[in-house]
Amino acid sequence: MDFPFSRIKGGVGAAQGFLTSAVSCGIKNPAADRLDLALVYSEKPCTSAGTFTTNRVKAAPVKVSQSHLRKGELRAIIANSGNANACTGVQGITDANAMCDAVAKPLGLKRAEVGVASTGVIGLPMPMVRVEPKYDALIKGLGAKNGADVAAAIITSDTHAKEVAISFDLGEHRVRIGGCVKGAGMISPSMATMLCFITTDANVKSEELRKAVLECVEESFNRITIDGDMSTNDTVIVLANGASGAPAFRRNDARCKQFRAALKWVMLELAKAVVRDGERVTKFVTVKVQGARTYLDAKKVAEAVCKSALVKSSWNGGDPNWGRILHAVGYSRARIREELIDISIGGKLACVGGLQASTPMEELRAAVAEKEFEIVISLNQGDAEYVMYSSDLSPEYIDFNRSEYAYWKQARKDGLV
Repeated sequence: MDFPFSRIKGGVGAAQGFLTSAVSCGIKNPAADRLDLALVYSEKPCTSAGTFTTNRVKAAPVKVSQSHLRKGELRAIIANSGNANACTGVQGITDANAMCDAVAKPLGLKRAEVGVASTGVIGLPMPMVRVEPKYDALIKGLGAKNGADVAAAIITSDTHAKEVAISFDLGEHRVRIGGCVKGAGMISPSMATMLCFITTDANVKSEELRKAVLECVEESFNRITIDGDMSTNDTVIVLANGASGAPAFRRNDARCKQFRAALKWVMLELAKAVVRDGERVTKFVTVKVQGARTYLDAKKVAEAVCKSALVKSSWNGGDPNWGRILHAVGYSRARIREELIDISIGGKLACVGGLQASTPMEELRAAVAEKEFEIVISLNQGDAEYVMYSSDLSPEYIDFNRSEYAYWKQARKDGLV
């Protein structure tokens, strides 16, 4: 960001006026004691905004949260891991509404003021018999320093919780933005498979918050891919309660632009953290397409390269195979001219004018051997550019994703299937 800010602790609970809590229900495994049910609550009324999966198969909590946002403003979010509550029919909607009611009533809220999110195995009914007894503890546990617990409660195949928070001056007032995210597999643009909750004590009007969230999601979570799969549960929800005391800003004034820059920075940090923690990934790769005729052409090229299983496999093997990159550019359906394309890997030219560059192969191999590197694809046809963040694809990823339906054994014991 081009203005001073400080990284602070607290994650999604860092902003003033927000309380958070998390408890263990044993949703996926009743013998486990890991946190798997979380709550975020604002002591003051909020403005709110959200974006959700573009998958035409949407989980029950996505449908419920979208409905609530259409009705008005959210003030709380209840979320769980271990079960996606997706492809669960009418019962899934009933269960998602029940989760909202369970926290709305004791907090003095309406059902429509509560967003709900779930992540985990698709196709299994929620084990409400294990969730319902924990609502009281979830409410009683609300506090100002439990943001890390929320981040831990929503992870599934993640190797660690992911959160970030910052503070900065907005005019004469100190403002905070904090958030957490989960996601490691089924990550693809529009949107990536993840849950993300962000809170701020800035005073942001509803329309401005909605526009800011759409813009910032487009430049962060819609720019990442791990395996090219899209989930049924993708959710980003942002709550703003104005507890900092800062006055509301007008659209496009200096404070508005500053807030958007800060929100984008937080989202992009969380988005990159998702890629770095991808299921069994070993490389974090930034792919920058420049010199395209149009923004859409640049986007098509970036997505084709970042989603290519061949390209991602070569990254895993430390192979600087620029030919695979070029072939992905060719089938991207962008308007390109092969003889104009240059490709660099880790700052080293690998391809010039569609042909092998003179850079020694040892230097290119060394670039791809790094855990993080950048690939720049210059189309040399215009001024448009697009950036995405991707990863390699490993044999271990396949092994890891072969056994999800083992979870159905527990579901049978619970009488859910």
